[in-house]
Amino acid sequence: MNRERRDSKRVWADITAQWHGLLNSREGSISDMSLTGCFILTGGEVSPGELVSVEIDLPGLLRMQLWGKVVYHIADMGFALRFKDLSVTDTTLLARLIEYIESGRQLSQSNSKGSGVTEED
Repeated sequence: MNRERRDSKRVWADITAQWHGLLNSREGSISDMSLTGCFILTGGEVSPGELVSVEIDLPGLLRMQLWGKVVYHIADMGFALRFKDLSVTDTTLLARLIEYIESGRQLSQSNSKGSGVTEED
């Protein structure tokens, strides 16, 4: 029986993020996320168990920085990250971001100054 191992509901996303590991710092795209973790499409090498920080810009609002441990890595594709030691604020912001994405809207990240969180038509 192929049973889902995740405890949290996942949403499909397309969110630009910066990540910083022990040996690499790169840009990537978060392809799915939940309150417990995410998958980042990116190049660069990471190792299971490695501590990584992920920065997500919420245009016109703030930059979220989340920490997590690498669960697994797929060469030339990306890695899965399980969030670690989230504060109440981090958890609340992450929950709101997930709700926003679930509603069918995407983050507008067209410029570095940010144009606010907007709905794409």
